[in-house]
Amino acid sequence: MTSPVLALRRAILDRALEDGELLSLMGGTLRLYDEPPRAAAPIYALFGDVTAKDWSTDTDRGHDQVLSIVVWGERGSARDALAAAERFSDILDDARIPLEGHRLVTLRATELTAVRDRDTQQTRATLRLRALTEVA
Repeated sequence: MTSPVLALRRAILDRALEDGELLSLMGGTLRLYDEPPRAAAPIYALFGDVTAKDWSTDTDRGHDQVLSIVVWGERGSARDALAAAERFSDILDDARIPLEGHRLVTLRATELTAVRDRDTQQTRATLRLRALTEVA
Protein backbone atom coordinates (compact mmCIF):
# COMPACT_ATOMS: atom_id res chain seq x y z
CA MET A 1 0.00 0.00 0.00
CA THR A 2 1.24 3.48 -0.87
CA SER A 3 1.85 5.89 2.01
CA PRO A 4 -0.97 8.45 2.25
CA VAL A 5 1.62 11.20 2.74
CA LEU A 6 3.61 10.24 -0.35
CA ALA A 7 0.44 9.74 -2.40
CA LEU A 8 -0.73 13.25 -1.52
CA ARG A 9 2.68 14.77 -2.26
CA ARG A 10 2.73 13.10 -5.69
CA ALA A 11 -0.77 14.40 -6.44
CA ILE A 12 0.22 17.93 -5.37
CA LEU A 13 3.26 17.79 -7.66
CA ASP A 14 1.12 16.57 -10.56
CA ARG A 15 -1.48 19.30 -10.01
CA ALA A 16 1.17 22.02 -9.70
CA LEU A 17 2.86 20.90 -12.93
CA GLU A 18 -0.42 21.51 -14.77
CA ASP A 19 -0.74 25.14 -13.68
CA GLY A 20 0.88 27.60 -16.06
CA GLU A 21 0.39 30.57 -13.75
CA LEU A 22 2.23 28.85 -10.89
CA LEU A 23 5.03 27.78 -13.23
CA SER A 24 5.37 31.37 -14.41
CA LEU A 25 5.54 32.66 -10.82
CA MET A 26 8.36 30.19 -10.16
CA GLY A 27 10.43 31.28 -13.14
CA GLY A 28 9.00 28.97 -15.80
CA THR A 29 9.44 25.60 -14.09
CA LEU A 30 8.06 23.92 -11.00
CA ARG A 31 10.60 24.24 -8.23
CA LEU A 32 8.95 22.20 -5.46
CA TYR A 33 11.35 19.94 -3.56
CA ASP A 34 11.58 17.64 -0.56
CA GLU A 35 14.87 19.24 0.52
CA PRO A 36 16.37 22.60 -0.44
CA PRO A 37 18.67 22.21 -3.42
CA ARG A 38 22.25 23.22 -2.76
CA ALA A 39 22.81 26.87 -3.69
CA ALA A 40 19.30 27.22 -5.14
CA ALA A 41 18.24 30.77 -5.85
CA PRO A 42 14.69 31.73 -4.93
CA ILE A 43 11.95 31.40 -5.86
CA TYR A 44 11.45 27.79 -4.86
CA ALA A 45 9.19 25.75 -2.58
CA LEU A 46 9.66 22.85 -0.21
CA PHE A 47 7.33 20.29 1.24
CA GLY A 48 7.41 21.23 4.89
CA ASP A 49 6.28 19.47 8.02
CA VAL A 50 3.54 16.86 7.81
CA THR A 51 1.49 14.97 10.36
CA ALA A 52 -0.75 12.05 9.45
CA LYS A 53 -3.13 10.78 12.12
CA ASP A 54 -5.51 7.87 12.04
CA TRP A 55 -8.96 8.89 10.80
CA SER A 56 -10.44 5.42 10.46
CA THR A 57 -14.04 4.41 10.98
CA ASP A 58 -15.51 1.00 11.69
CA THR A 59 -15.62 0.26 7.97
CA ASP A 60 -12.91 2.38 6.33
CA ARG A 61 -9.27 3.13 7.04
CA GLY A 62 -8.28 6.78 6.66
CA HIS A 63 -5.86 9.54 7.58
CA ASP A 64 -6.11 13.16 8.65
CA GLN A 65 -3.06 14.95 7.27
CA VAL A 66 -1.78 18.41 8.11
CA LEU A 67 1.01 19.48 5.80
CA SER A 68 2.78 22.59 4.64
CA ILE A 69 4.36 23.99 1.53
CA VAL A 70 7.08 26.55 2.25
CA VAL A 71 7.92 29.07 -0.48
CA TRP A 72 11.22 30.96 -0.37
CA GLY A 73 11.20 34.34 -2.09
CA GLU A 74 13.78 36.77 -3.33
CA ARG A 75 15.83 38.67 -0.78
CA GLY A 76 14.02 41.79 0.35
CA SER A 77 10.74 40.96 -1.41
CA ALA A 78 7.76 39.23 0.14
CA ARG A 79 5.64 39.66 -2.98
CA ASP A 80 7.06 36.73 -4.98
CA ALA A 81 6.85 34.24 -2.13
CA LEU A 82 3.33 35.30 -1.20
CA ALA A 83 2.13 35.24 -4.80
CA ALA A 84 3.42 31.69 -5.31
CA ALA A 85 2.05 30.48 -1.96
CA GLU A 86 -1.34 32.02 -2.76
CA ARG A 87 -1.32 30.31 -6.15
CA PHE A 88 -0.59 26.97 -4.48
CA SER A 89 -3.59 27.71 -2.26
CA ASP A 90 -5.79 28.57 -5.25
CA ILE A 91 -5.03 25.34 -7.10
CA LEU A 92 -5.15 23.04 -4.07
CA ASP A 93 -7.96 24.37 -1.85
CA ASP A 94 -10.97 22.09 -2.30
CA ALA A 95 -9.23 20.39 -5.25
CA ARG A 96 -10.38 17.01 -6.50
CA ILE A 97 -7.09 15.31 -7.30
CA PRO A 98 -6.53 11.57 -7.65
CA LEU A 99 -4.27 9.78 -5.17
CA GLU A 100 -2.57 6.47 -5.82
CA GLY A 101 -4.01 3.87 -3.43
CA HIS A 102 -6.16 6.42 -1.60
CA ARG A 103 -9.24 8.56 -2.07
CA LEU A 104 -9.12 12.26 -1.26
CA VAL A 105 -12.15 13.20 0.83
CA THR A 106 -11.22 16.85 1.26
CA LEU A 107 -8.23 19.16 0.84
CA ARG A 108 -8.35 22.62 2.40
CA ALA A 109 -5.92 25.51 2.71
CA THR A 110 -6.07 26.47 6.38
CA GLU A 111 -3.38 29.11 6.89
CA LEU A 112 -0.89 31.30 5.07
CA THR A 113 1.93 33.00 6.97
CA ALA A 114 5.01 34.94 5.89
CA VAL A 115 8.17 35.76 7.80
CA ARG A 116 11.50 37.29 6.83
CA ASP A 117 14.58 35.24 7.65
CA ARG A 118 16.86 37.36 9.83
CA ASP A 119 20.08 35.98 8.35
CA THR A 120 19.29 35.98 4.62
CA GLN A 121 16.49 38.59 4.50
CA GLN A 122 14.55 36.18 2.28
CA THR A 123 10.82 35.89 2.79
CA ARG A 124 9.44 32.50 3.68
CA ALA A 125 5.71 32.05 3.00
CA THR A 126 4.16 28.94 4.53
CA LEU A 127 0.89 27.48 3.28
CA ARG A 128 -0.75 24.98 5.61
CA LEU A 129 -3.13 22.40 4.22
CA ARG A 130 -5.40 19.78 5.76
CA ALA A 131 -6.38 16.65 3.88
CA LEU A 132 -8.66 13.78 4.79
CA THR A 133 -7.96 10.59 2.86
CA GLU A 134 -9.31 7.06 2.83
CA VAL A 135 -7.49 3.92 1.75
CA ALA A 136 -8.86 2.84 -1.63
